[in-house]
Order: sequence, then C-alpha cells, then structure tokens
Amino acid sequence: MSKKIVIFCDFDGTITEKDNIIDIMAEFAPPEWKSIVDDMFAKKQSLRAGVHALFALIPSEKRQEMTDFVLQRAVVRPGFGEFVDFCHAHEIELLVTSNGIDFFIEPILAPYADRIPKIYCNKADFTGEYVNIIYPYTCDEHCDVDCGMCKTTVNRSYRNDDYFKVVIGDSITDLEGAKIADAVIARAYLEEKCEELGIAYDRFADFYDCIDALKRLQVKTEGTS
Repeated sequence: MSKKIVIFCDFDGTITEKDNIIDIMAEFAPPEWKSIVDDMFAKKQSLRAGVHALFALIPSEKRQEMTDFVLQRAVVRPGFGEFVDFCHAHEIELLVTSNGIDFFIEPILAPYADRIPKIYCNKADFTGEYVNIIYPYTCDEHCDVDCGMCKTTVNRSYRNDDYFKVVIGDSITDLEGAKIADAVIARAYLEEKCEELGIAYDRFADFYDCIDALKRLQVKTEGTS
C-alpha cells in the first residue's frame, strides 16, 4: 500500500510572492520593528515572541486599513491555482502551515478554500488597544523552539507509517519542518539552509515547479509502505 502524500505549505513568501508581515510592518509599525526581525533571524528571540512583539507595535484601530493594504498588494505566486487543482485531482492532502495571521491569510485563500482541507495559522485579537496575536497551534513536547504556529507539531500529527510528508517553503519558519520531512521544495532562505545543512530539496520559483516536483515524488512513493 502506497503512502499518501501530505503537503505542509508555507504562505508568506511561498504562496504569496512577498512576506506580508514585513510589508505590514514597513507600512504601519514604528522603526523598532526592524530590530525585532533581526533578532528573530539571529535566533535571539523566538518566532512566537517576535511575531507577538511586532504586532504589539500596531494599534488595533488599523485592522481594516491593514487588511485592505495586504489584499491590494499581495500577489499569489504563479501556478498556485493549478497546483491546488493538481493536489485535489490526485488526492494529495494540501495543508497551509503559516506563522502568518488569519486576518489576511483567509481572505487571500478564500478562492481555494474548498480544496484546502486545513489552514494552520495564528490569529489576531483586535479587542485591545494594540494587536494581540493568539497561537492556537503551539509546540508539543518534542519542540523547544517556541515557534508560535509550530509546523513540526502539525507534521508529527501525521503518522510516518501512513504519510509521505512534503514541506514547501522559503523562510526560517520552514526550516525545522524541512529537517524532518520526507521531501522539501524550497526557495530563498530555506534553499540556502538546505544547501548548508545537506538537506535534499527541489527548488521552486513558481507552483508549476512544485507540480513538476510532485509528479516526481508520486513515482518515488509508489509501492512505499
């Protein structure tokens, strides 16, 4: 019996061409946001704490303005619609796993929502003076990275005996998941780290590349058990 392919696909910088959180910070946050991002990449601050600190710089009254800003500027990477259709047609389970925020992810993905079984992301609470980020999918006992939305915890919820696990991503938030995946499709920072750490990967520039990589993986998984 063949394993079922499950995909853990990042959102910012992967499904969309740019990182929406960075765009939001550049537009709405005071200058100190840059040092928070630098600390996250230098691993001086966890992803959870960093994302929380970033949005805590922005007044909640900016909610609609931020949402409109992202929806006007976000560009979905070419081939994504066809990629969603390919996964659906071939019974490949496509999950979106993101450290991004629901208030912009869900509207952007609305046209594809009927073919994406689950979106794992953080949630924004606008009831206070400043934006508060809520983390529904935190790290399990096997992860001490303090991810916020823990992609490896989601990964581990799918049994290795039953699933061939594919990570698609571009950034620091995808690295830990890439380390435990069966296959990786990468670009940008994640590609660089895969090269550095000797993690096998396919490179992608658009989702047509991802479709091609999946076709090769389908052949590879035939007859696995």
